[in-house]
Amino acid sequence: MAARIRKGDRVQVITGSDRGRQGEVLRVIPRESRAVVQGVNIATKHQKPRSVGAPGGIVREEATIHLSNLKLIDPKTDKPTRVGFRVLEDGRKVRVAKATGNVIEV
Repeated sequence: MAARIRKGDRVQVITGSDRGRQGEVLRVIPRESRAVVQGVNIATKHQKPRSVGAPGGIVREEATIHLSNLKLIDPKTDKPTRVGFRVLEDGRKVRVAKATGNVIEV
C-alpha cells in the first residue's frame, strides 16, 4: 500500500484540539495509521531521573495523531488537499494533489 502521508511532508490538522495547526511529519507508523507531527498534539510527561546527573522533571513532547486527522499541504499552492495517485509514462507511481492535479514530489 502506498503512503499518502510520508516523513518530511507538511501537513495540517483538520480536526481535534489542534485543528488548523501545521507542522512537518517527523515519523509515520503505518501499522497503527498514526504519525508524529512537529509542534502538534503536545503531551506532558513526568519523567524520573534515570541515571546519576540526568535530570528528571516535566517533559513536553509530541504524541502521535491519527492519519485521518491530517491533510497534506500542496507545496505549490500552500493549501491543504486530498492525495491521489497516478502512474506516469515511465512507470513511476506518484502522489497527486486532488485539488489541483499537481504531482507531489518528495
